[in-house]
Amino acid sequence: MNKYLVEFLGTTFFLYVIKAIGNPLAIGAALCVAIMLGGKISGGNFNPAVSVMMVAAGKLSQSDLIPYVLAQVAGGLTALELAKRVRL
Repeated sequence: MNKYLVEFLGTTFFLYVIKAIGNPLAIGAALCVAIMLGGKISGGNFNPAVSVMMVAAGKLSQSDLIPYVLAQVAGGLTALELAKRVRL
């Protein structure tokens, strides 16, 4: 369960920075931070396309794909709601 929570939180953080700040350096830094903090727990995919590719490459189990994608989509929707409510 921890890996799904990490995918949710990492995706939320990464996409919040994209939506709220939009600066390419900040976006790159956010992705680096998310991967450094969560990579050892979940693999640091933070994107459904990456998760699909990792399953195809044999680096992620097929049974993890749906929970990963659901966590990432939920993280994206959460980031959108946060960006709407928090103005920087």
